Amino acid sequence: MNSVSLTINDLLQDKEYGLGLSLFAGANGLSHRLYSARIQKPGLALTGYTEHLHPDRLQVLGNTEISYLSQMPEEQAVANIARFCSFPISCFIVTKGLEPPEYMKAEAERSGIPLLGTTLQSSLFISLITKFLEERLLPTTHIHGVLVDVLGVGVLLLGKSGIGKSECALDLVIRGHRLVGDDIIYVKKKVPASLVGQAGELIQYHLEIRGLGIINIKDLYGVSSIREKKIIDTVIELVDWDGEHEYDRLGVDDQIYSILGVDLPYICIPVRPGRNLTSIIEVAARNFLLKGMGYHSAREFQEKLLARLDVRPVGDEVE
Repeated sequence: MNSVSLTINDLLQDKEYGLGLSLFAGANGLSHRLYSARIQKPGLALTGYTEHLHPDRLQVLGNTEISYLSQMPEEQAVANIARFCSFPISCFIVTKGLEPPEYMKAEAERSGIPLLGTTLQSSLFISLITKFLEERLLPTTHIHGVLVDVLGVGVLLLGKSGIGKSECALDLVIRGHRLVGDDIIYVKKKVPASLVGQAGELIQYHLEIRGLGIINIKDLYGVSSIREKKIIDTVIELVDWDGEHEYDRLGVDDQIYSILGVDLPYICIPVRPGRNLTSIIEVAARNFLLKGMGYHSAREFQEKLLARLDVRPVGDEVE
């Protein structure tokens, strides 16, 4: 897991979310880093009350804040802004195409705090910047495996190199399921507790099949055979068959696999000649869907079995 951050310059360079930011002052602070997706409207901080100021957050000033500053005696406004800028503020952003006061520009320049502007309304800008930050600041990691969409279930296949993960994925695609990524899966944690996986840009839509080489699933089977990203719902690990190991034969107790602090259902499938792994994975996905509807076939079977057993309490003997 890596510690994700952004610079203020990354906000300026955005083209995807339409933030439309421009720089008024404080170019020396464009390297300031953001670690939180939360923003703050400074409010009372402009009056000199900074008790609940969060300098690590983006400070967004709209029509109310700028109007308040313009109506305040300039000497007092300058003093309040100077006090405000004495904190390690990450960045000021003025919305609605408003022009910040010259003394604010001068203080931001002197303090090395980026002062940006956008023509967007405050409400719309806050919505966009929050989505931007949440997307870019999500906890991430990468996993060696294959991610496929089987009946709408995101199945992450794990296992040592050469055990057959890519071949299983190819067979699933032939059966009408969809490939998300092979080899390296980049995983992002989304609020509140879901994981989204996708392939790296360079290897997206490709599978490596030993003896055949690298193939492009999108070109071979069409756009209906691939997905750009998918929520990971369950983890299936392929392992070499070990005759000495006792594998789960009932499936009564659910196992979990943790990624970025999120617990996912986990299944370990031993590999040996004659086992149809693709069918097993497909059935595992169907069984996952049934469990989501409250039907646990293994536990129901166990309950029926116990109900048929004639179990007497200890000591209850027939004379």
